[in-house]
Amino acid sequence: MTAIATVPSTTVAMENPWHNAQRQFDQAAELIHLESGLRAVLREVKRQLIVSFPVKMDDGSVRVFEGYRVQHNMARGPAKGGIRYHQGVTLDEVKALAMWMTWKCAIAGLPFGGAKGGIVVDPKKLSEGELERMTRRYATEISVIIGPEYDIPAPDVNTSPKIMAWIMDTISMEHGFSIPAVVTGKPLSVGGSQGRNAATGRGVMFVALEVCTRLGIDPKSSTVAIQGFGNAGSIAARLMAAQGFTVVAVSDSSGAIHSAAGLDVDRLIAHKKSTGSVTGFPGASVIAAHEVLEVQCDVLVPAALENQVTSENAARIQARLVLEAANGPITPDADILLEQRGITVVPDVLANAGGVTVSYFEWVQDLQSFFWDEDEINARLEKVMHRAFTEVWDMSKQHGVSLRQGAYFLAIDRVAEATTDRGIYP
Repeated sequence: MTAIATVPSTTVAMENPWHNAQRQFDQAAELIHLESGLRAVLREVKRQLIVSFPVKMDDGSVRVFEGYRVQHNMARGPAKGGIRYHQGVTLDEVKALAMWMTWKCAIAGLPFGGAKGGIVVDPKKLSEGELERMTRRYATEISVIIGPEYDIPAPDVNTSPKIMAWIMDTISMEHGFSIPAVVTGKPLSVGGSQGRNAATGRGVMFVALEVCTRLGIDPKSSTVAIQGFGNAGSIAARLMAAQGFTVVAVSDSSGAIHSAAGLDVDRLIAHKKSTGSVTGFPGASVIAAHEVLEVQCDVLVPAALENQVTSENAARIQARLVLEAANGPITPDADILLEQRGITVVPDVLANAGGVTVSYFEWVQDLQSFFWDEDEINARLEKVMHRAFTEVWDMSKQHGVSLRQGAYFLAIDRVAEATTDRGIYP
């Protein structure tokens, strides 16, 4: 989905996410005077695996898919990051997402480094059997670098608990015993965690309440627009509505809708589940996909893909607060423009850290074979998100910088410290 309907898709493609991620790092590293050797280490990925593998299709033909697994940094612990299935996946996108995961884990105080994976595919065009065979073959191909002590994948765009179960089972079959901690985001029946499915959206809600308190914004008199009504976006919408926010616009891959009076989020979720789309929801008007970013609202939640708010449309953003539920939805140039306009942006490495936090809880539970109930999970998540937000907020105020810069200062310092303390081997 492009940010502006009238702009050709190539305009968005020109925004290379890896270059954006490196630029964000370079800006923060310069401001904190990071030593040149550490800069050189942290601005590159540690390991990148490209795999091409055959899959037998339902009609008997063989199709070759390309996939990736990238590990950015592992100084603080095993690599952690999702796997996405999307026709637009590129190696540079996966590298950027891996770097962002490193910072996200450091900000949340988790003993992980950053990783990411993906397959270039439109999963909607595959049967379930084809999807399973592709997943299992991909899992086998990347098995050389994943494992509970090395790199722990999780769901991301167009992947699910079922897909994580296939990966876990594939790795387990190759070893001859069950290894539930090899992935997170699994079904409860095979070692998943209570609260994992809602974790990213719940984390967004916790951050929304934190920043609104500090900015003097009353949730009960605030409107919200959400781009992307998948897992993170729909759950954030539901939980924010429960806190008093009025959701006035949402979009998904099929279209966008708006209602100034507010949308009944529970009914909308049911509508999408039954029809596959947010469009056609009773009482809402259809708007262009790009307009969900530009409607009049107090809080904007980009929860789709990267490069959605750019220098082309940043001037048309009307929200006073933006919560990045997606990874990299705002380009560096747009970030500057929003800051100049006085719009507060809570960066992705903080705003959507709820997912990886509960993934960490799942990993810990799998390793010890001792599981917590959902109330305990949610309480632990709220504690982590509160601490992370407070530390980022305080850092930004201490140095007089944006929340993104404050988050990067915190994350880079923690990863640099671990890298320095470990030294260079041999």
